Amino acid sequence: MKTLYLAWRQPDQRWWPVGRLSQDGAEYVFTYTKGAMSAAEGGFRPLLSFPDLDEVYVSKQLFPLFGNRLPPKSRPDYQDFVEWLDLRPGEMDAMGMLARSGGRRETDMFEVFPVPERSPADRYESTFFVHGLRHRGGEAEEEARRLAPGDPLVLKPEPENPHDPLALRVLTTLRGTHLGFVPRYLCEDVPCRQGASRAFSAGSTWPERDRNAPVRTDSDDAGSKRTLPPAQPHERRILVCLVAPP
Repeated sequence: MKTLYLAWRQPDQRWWPVGRLSQDGAEYVFTYTKGAMSAAEGGFRPLLSFPDLDEVYVSKQLFPLFGNRLPPKSRPDYQDFVEWLDLRPGEMDAMGMLARSGGRRETDMFEVFPVPERSPADRYESTFFVHGLRHRGGEAEEEARRLAPGDPLVLKPEPENPHDPLALRVLTTLRGTHLGFVPRYLCEDVPCRQGASRAFSAGSTWPERDRNAPVRTDSDDAGSKRTLPPAQPHERRILVCLVAPP
């Protein structure tokens, strides 16, 4: 069974996980989570396509709320979109593309994210695009251009952040340039929260140039998995693979 979560962003930038989408064989199942009840305090209301918070919704087709977050195959840049995601064989279905892309749209306040998984080596593993590069200025843009697949990065807690005390910065190792942030809905589960006073770093898995490269297991790992040229959207410019102890 494949599972994704639906996050809703409050206008003040706080994220709430409000729903769960699962694919079990040929069926898609959507249910609200307890987070939807909590998010109601921030203004969340049931979606028109899923009006009952207690209902279990089942469909043979991917629900439009999620399907519309992927470009149609008829779009001229569809193949570019697939390549930006850098998916492995077996991940190139709708659920895999939603998990990697986040399903972000300019027209609403929702995003999709997968459950962080343990690797066969019993390591915590999550792959995500860095958030906020567009707001980091020219130095960060230049550093993003310099990154190569497999380059190490550093994740550093930012407890003084006025919008989110759980924020995690993504920094380059050599110059310490602030490239952006770990997606907010992942921050609470990132293992470095246990050592919030220190940064942690190391390399990525499955770099673009060598998918057979071994997974590093000697330290907490956060590395550049793939970087894309400036012509690509900022939100898909830096793809990071985080590998760390559970």
